[in-house]
Amino acid sequence: MRSPEKEQELTGLSGVLVTKLDVTDETSITAAVKAALDAFGQIDVLVNNAGYGALGALEAASDEEVRRQLEVNFFGLIAVTKAVLPSMRAHRTGAIVNISSVGGRITFPFSTLYHATKFAVEGLTESLQYELNPLGIRTKIVEPGGYRTEFAGRSLAPFGAGNLADYQQPWALFTTKLAEWTFSENIREVADVIYQAATDGSEQLRYPVGQDAVQLLQVRQQVDDATFKKVIVEQTGIA
Repeated sequence: MRSPEKEQELTGLSGVLVTKLDVTDETSITAAVKAALDAFGQIDVLVNNAGYGALGALEAASDEEVRRQLEVNFFGLIAVTKAVLPSMRAHRTGAIVNISSVGGRITFPFSTLYHATKFAVEGLTESLQYELNPLGIRTKIVEPGGYRTEFAGRSLAPFGAGNLADYQQPWALFTTKLAEWTFSENIREVADVIYQAATDGSEQLRYPVGQDAVQLLQVRQQVDDATFKKVIVEQTGIA
């Protein structure tokens, strides 16, 4: 984790190593992987969960905001994955569980950068299975819906509509609607599915989590693009 000094519960457990890991820092990644290998001998499961959501009109995003979103959500995932693969290949076993989102298969307004990274994670993970499955390594995608976690707080980075008048009203409508949405409190549900994905040994690739995620994905499969767009416009209040 980025700030292991803030963690209190895990540090008191036996058989647990808490170490610093910044997915945008190659030195940090190398040190964290080495620490894990020194402590446990091998890495059986990698859960790529680092990420945040940059929200706003694409035209209003600075180049720095665009690159930062990609660095954390996508390039960081690649860097950590590459760092653990030598150990997994050597032992011919392992599981890589990439935390995507229902937003890796459907999109919402003003979330362009976030969705771009999650669609990329989905494509990477699906393709990677062909390279790694023959080596005894499984790749998995977990797709949570809406849950009340820190993602809705410190892990959101709104850049809004800037000074672009054309986007001001729809952005205001979207953020108002977003504040009204109800998110599940059952975070344990997501943890249980991550554990299932890591340990079930199956060929299953995708694991949607949450009633809202399952329902949205079902609707997406049943209707055409134009119809589904109307569903999202209605749900997000931007019309």
